[in-house]
Amino acid sequence: MGGLASILFFVVLYFLMIAPNQRKQKKWQEMLGQLKPVTALPTNGGIRGTVLSVKDDVVVLRVQPDGVSWSS
Repeated sequence: MGGLASILFFVVLYFLMIAPNQRKQKKWQEMLGQLKPVTALPTNGGIRGTVLSVKDDVVVLRVQPDGVSWSS
């Protein structure tokens, strides 16, 4: 009975923690693959910028200096 409980524990652990994380990682990689230079986008912090380059998992943004408005 103890062996069955441990197997059940790992199955539940997989579906609650590992599988959602793998889906999130796949979605993240797809999003990075779609980013191209000159794409305008907002960050999670609300800063709007233009993509200059994408390398591996690093995105370089150009943002407007303080006091300059940007309408889009």
